[in-house]
Amino acid sequence: MKNQSLDTNMPSLNRRAVLAMGASSVAVMVSGADAAHAAEPDKAGIITPPTGKRILLSCKLGMIPKKLNDKTLSASERLQLAGEAGFDGVDFDEAGDFTPEQARDAVRESGVFVHNAINHAHWSQRLTSVKEEERAQGRSNIEHCIRVSHAAGGSGVLIVVGRGADGPTDEIEQRAREEMQKLLPLAAALGQMILVENVWNQMMYDHDGPPEQGAERFVAFVDSFNSPWVGMYYDIGNHWKYGQPSEWIRAFGRRCVKLDVKGFSRAKNKFVDITGEDDDLPWDQVRKALADIGFAGWATAEVGGGDLKRLTQVREQMQKAFGL
Repeated sequence: MKNQSLDTNMPSLNRRAVLAMGASSVAVMVSGADAAHAAEPDKAGIITPPTGKRILLSCKLGMIPKKLNDKTLSASERLQLAGEAGFDGVDFDEAGDFTPEQARDAVRESGVFVHNAINHAHWSQRLTSVKEEERAQGRSNIEHCIRVSHAAGGSGVLIVVGRGADGPTDEIEQRAREEMQKLLPLAAALGQMILVENVWNQMMYDHDGPPEQGAERFVAFVDSFNSPWVGMYYDIGNHWKYGQPSEWIRAFGRRCVKLDVKGFSRAKNKFVDITGEDDDLPWDQVRKALADIGFAGWATAEVGGGDLKRLTQVREQMQKAFGL
């Protein structure tokens, strides 16, 4: 796709200039659009997302390019691009690359809300690892995410709890549980939920099993903490291959705090564009189930990103999926 969001001849903007001009003015300069969709600071200078929406739309920071038209983008400029594409906020899924202060400043300079943080090192430094040093590093990574999300104004962190190949089911779940218990005091102190994502990690589902599996093992794991600070970041597309999304949503109920959004084709056994011609995910049933549990919160795209045109397309696809 042709990049159309940045002018490579645009002079660089320093932080003082950005703050003086305001987020929407900068977004217009950066994108060439008439107006920014990003949230405006309130009178106290606090960045907030739009109000009155039951489902707020977000994209991952990793979907937003670090470079466009030969220009390297700052974190603030990348957030601005998401705002220009019409997203209500961003999931800061590159938290390991930033300090809490840098994340806070990027939000303030861009005027775009950040609702969550992720460090993808959870795939390699796992809470289920038999090696204590790997578990300790995984825990430290999540602690950093908790601090980044808090500094940015977010409300949670997404984690992959581990990998099924790390040992017998009971042992690896117990390892993950013990490490997560150590994180709860910090999470509670900073008001950040620890949210488990359902992924293809061979945990809490049968990776080689039939397509109509339930969410009971995920529910049991979350409930084992008996804590208001542990919930689900339910990825709707990830387990369409294994179960009915509407049934999983109803099983999660109040545990379903945030959503990841992908398209998936059971027929072709691959991830596809959200609501694209190959996406056979039953979005009408998803909408009904979300209404049934009274869901209100963030839905975040986790698909291939790109320039302003591509990001806008993804946002429009999400609106179609959720009937917005």
